[in-house]
Amino acid sequence: MKTTFVLLLAYACLPLTMFATPEDDRFQKLAKDYIEGMLQSNPEYATELGDHRFDDKLTDYSDAAVAKELARAKDARQQLEQFNDLTKLTGPNRVDVRLLKDNIDNEIFEIEELKEREWNPLSYNQSLANSLYLLVARDFAPAEQRAANVRARMEKIPAVIAQAKANLKNPPRVYTETAIEQTQGAISLIKEGLNETLDKAPKAKADLAPVQEKAMAALNEYKTWLQNDLLPRSTGDFRIGADKFRKKLRFALASDMSMEDLMKAARADLEQTQKAIYETALPLYKKQFPNADAATLSDRKKITSAVLDKLAEQRPTDATIVAYSKTVLKEATDFVKSKNLVRVPTTPVDIIVMPEFKRGQAIAYCDSPGPLEKNGKTFFAVAPTPDDWNQQRKDSFFREYNNYMVRDLTVHEAMPGHYLQLAHSNEFKAPTLVRAIFQSGTFVEGWAVYTEQVMAEAGYGGPEVKMQQLKMRLRVICNAIIDQSIHAGNMSEQEALDVMMKEGFQQEGEAVAKWKRARLSSSQLSTYFVGVTEHLALREQAKARDGAKFDLRKYNDTVISFGSPPVKYVRELMGL
Repeated sequence: MKTTFVLLLAYACLPLTMFATPEDDRFQKLAKDYIEGMLQSNPEYATELGDHRFDDKLTDYSDAAVAKELARAKDARQQLEQFNDLTKLTGPNRVDVRLLKDNIDNEIFEIEELKEREWNPLSYNQSLANSLYLLVARDFAPAEQRAANVRARMEKIPAVIAQAKANLKNPPRVYTETAIEQTQGAISLIKEGLNETLDKAPKAKADLAPVQEKAMAALNEYKTWLQNDLLPRSTGDFRIGADKFRKKLRFALASDMSMEDLMKAARADLEQTQKAIYETALPLYKKQFPNADAATLSDRKKITSAVLDKLAEQRPTDATIVAYSKTVLKEATDFVKSKNLVRVPTTPVDIIVMPEFKRGQAIAYCDSPGPLEKNGKTFFAVAPTPDDWNQQRKDSFFREYNNYMVRDLTVHEAMPGHYLQLAHSNEFKAPTLVRAIFQSGTFVEGWAVYTEQVMAEAGYGGPEVKMQQLKMRLRVICNAIIDQSIHAGNMSEQEALDVMMKEGFQQEGEAVAKWKRARLSSSQLSTYFVGVTEHLALREQAKARDGAKFDLRKYNDTVISFGSPPVKYVRELMGL
C-alpha cells in the first residue's frame, strides 16, 4: 500500500488544496477509497497505471467477485450524490467529481447490462498475456522482483482459464476466432517473450521453468477448448443492438452529441472532406497528366483515386516498416520543434514490433507509461501483416500504409499525437487520482487526429502527406458511420467495405482488417470523429475569443495541460 499512499500524500500537498473545503476533504476520501478498491479488483490495470502493489495478482472473474464489485460501485455512486453543488468544491475536484460519477455509471452498465465476461473471450486476455507483458516491458524494478511476480501470475493462469470456461456461453464467432489467435500469442510470449527480463535473473529463470511449462500446457489446452468446444457454439451476435450501443456510446464519448447527431455530422463531414481531398489531389494529378481533358479533371473520385494510387507506389514492407517508422519519428519531432507547435517532452519513446498476443485489431498503437509509473518509456508498436495473408493482400495493406501514410500515422501515434499528449497528461497533478486514471478516449484520440491536421496545415510532408491526412480524416468519418451502422443497425460486410473503399478510398487489406475491428470494438471507433470535431470546435472558439492575439503554441500547450478529461471540461477550464 506504500506506493499509492505516498502518491496520494504528494497530491494532497499541492498548493491548490490550501483552501480546500470540508466538501473537498469528503470527496477526496471517497475518491481515494473507491480507486483503492478498483485497483485491488483489477490488478493488471493497476500494473498498467504504474501501481505495482498487486503485480503478483490476477483479476477474479467469479460471480461472487463481480457481485462484490457491483455493490461497491453502487455504494460509491450513491455517496457521490451529496456532491451535486459544485460551488462547494475547489480546483480540479469540480471536474473530477463529475468524471468519477460518469465512470462509475459506466462500470455499473458494463457489469449489469453488457456482461462481457459471458460472451467476450478477449476480456480474459488481460490476465492470460498482458499481465505478464506489463511486468517485462519496462524496467520499473529489479529483474529478480519482476520475475517473482511473473511466476506468481503465471501460477494463477489455470484458475483464470477455469473461470473463462465457466463464464463463456455463446460468444460471437469473430471473438472466439480472435481469442484463438491471441492465445497462441500468449503461449509464444511465455515461451520466448520473457527471456530478456529472465536472463537478468538466472536463478529465477531456472526456478520458473516448470511453472512456464505448466502455464503453456494450460494455455494449449485452453486453445484446444476454444477451437473444439467454444467455437462450434459461438453463435452469438457481434452486434450489441441499438439500445446498448446508445448507452455505451454515451459513456465512450462523454459528449452531449446524440447517436443521430453524430451520424448527421459524419455524413456532412464526409462530403466536405471528399471535396477537400479532391482539391488537394488536382494539382498533383495535373503534374502527372498535364494533357488531361476537362471532363477527367472534374471527376473527383477518379482524380483522388489516381493520385492516391500513385503515392502508394512508395511503400514499406514487413521487413522495413519498423526501421522506416523510426526515421519518420525523428523527422516529425524535428518539424514540431522547428515550427514551435507545442512543447515537446523529453521522456523516451521506442518503436517496437507489436507483440503477437496484441495483434488482430490495429496496425499500430501507442503504449505510454501509466500516470503512476516513474521514468517509464513510451512504446510505439507497429504490427507486421498476419502470416496467413497471401502476397496480394500484404501488398494491398502496404499500399494503404505507404511511405506518406506512415508519416501521418506517426504523427497520430507519436509526434505530436498520443506520445506527446499522454506525456503532458502524466505531468498533471490533482488532489485525487481520478483524472489520471479515468482518461477520456475521445479527448485522447481526438487530439491525435487534430494534430494530423495541425501538421498538414504547417506544411509537414507537403501536399503528399496532406493527401494522407485527409484520407485518414475520411477513415475517421467512415469509422463512425460503420460503427453505428453495424451495432445499431444491420450493415453487412460488403456494405461496410463499400463505405470504406468507395467513400474513404481505403485499400482492400485495410478495409477487411477494419471490418474485423469494428465487430470487436463497438463505440470505440466513433471516438476519433467526435474527438477531432470537438477539438477543432474548441480551437475555433479560442481563436474567436483571442482574435489577433491567438497563439497556436500557447493554445496547444494549454489544452493538454489538464490531463485527459473530456473536451467539454477542457472548454470549461479554459473559460470558453
